[in-house]
Amino acid sequence: MTQFEQSYNWWLISLAIFLCYFAVMGIAYMGLYRFREHNLARFKLQKANASVRIVRKEVLFSISTLCIYGLSSWMVFALYRSGFTKIYLDFQEYGTAYFILSLILMMAIHDAYFYWTHRLMHHGKLFRTVHRVHHWSHNPTPWASFSFHPLEAVISQGHIFIIIFLIPSHPLAIFGLLVIMFAVNLLGHSGFEFFPKKFLLGKVGRWINASTFHNLHHQRSQHNFGLYFTFWDRIMGTFEPKKKT
Repeated sequence: MTQFEQSYNWWLISLAIFLCYFAVMGIAYMGLYRFREHNLARFKLQKANASVRIVRKEVLFSISTLCIYGLSSWMVFALYRSGFTKIYLDFQEYGTAYFILSLILMMAIHDAYFYWTHRLMHHGKLFRTVHRVHHWSHNPTPWASFSFHPLEAVISQGHIFIIIFLIPSHPLAIFGLLVIMFAVNLLGHSGFEFFPKKFLLGKVGRWINASTFHNLHHQRSQHNFGLYFTFWDRIMGTFEPKKKT
């Protein structure tokens, strides 16, 4: 049994996920909507705030999602122990350059997976049955980041299994991807845009799926399906840079 296997404890990891989520989202929510709201008014994307009822639903469905994510982490470990994955533990086996490249590949895979599954969930019964829960938040708060129907929570983790079966993956790279995903979801659902407009219109910024674009998605639903980048939205004609009047 390796040191990784000896130190792995599904219950501790699940608890850590819960504590981290509620600590970060709680601080973000209180900072943006309670303590600093007036000072940050110029960055707010919608004038009104979400109702207390919607915020409570966001929190409750987030708890459900985190339970499923905890189970997902256990499944990844079980598959690793059974030898079915490309997870490797020796950092030197592939080196630093590959480690960085693998993280970029993971983001590219996740971004494509997210765009197409997200767009699929906006059709007919899938939207009404699975994705509508997330879109109760027309004016999202940080708590909406993982406010999913249980089926959507399951679907949202599919990229992890594709990655560990497809490319050699170090646990730290997978962890890095999860941290980036966490941060991007928080910013996208914060209800505030802190990037300058000039940056978002620039050569680099125009490819980043900023909070402005995802907030428009929650308002109008039929555009801006991407996660990290605007690449797929731009080539598929689903990008909307601003709200139409």
